[in-house]
Amino acid sequence: MIDYGNWGMAAGALLAGGILGGIFFGGLWWTVRRGASSRTPARWFLGSLVLRTAIVLLGFYVVGAAQPLRFGLCMLGFLLARTVIMRVTQPTAATKAPHSPGVPPCA
Repeated sequence: MIDYGNWGMAAGALLAGGILGGIFFGGLWWTVRRGASSRTPARWFLGSLVLRTAIVLLGFYVVGAAQPLRFGLCMLGFLLARTVIMRVTQPTAATKAPHSPGVPPCA
């Protein structure tokens, strides 16, 4: 007999991890884009780091609730969200700055 309550719990923990990952890595991407052009980038980066970390730690604490399986599934969702965010936010060929092959782009 299949216990559907555990499937719901597993899906919920995975989804919660995905949402937490989206908040963390999406917030990081937004911060880099916003902070790079700011007059006070240190405030953007430090404030974002503290806020994103606090949200994710609180989320892991609530979802995990001393349950290793739920915590592990939440972490898996978090890492899957990282992969998705990295693919979605990759620059396209049209937005990449052209440079000669032997010269580093920052030179």
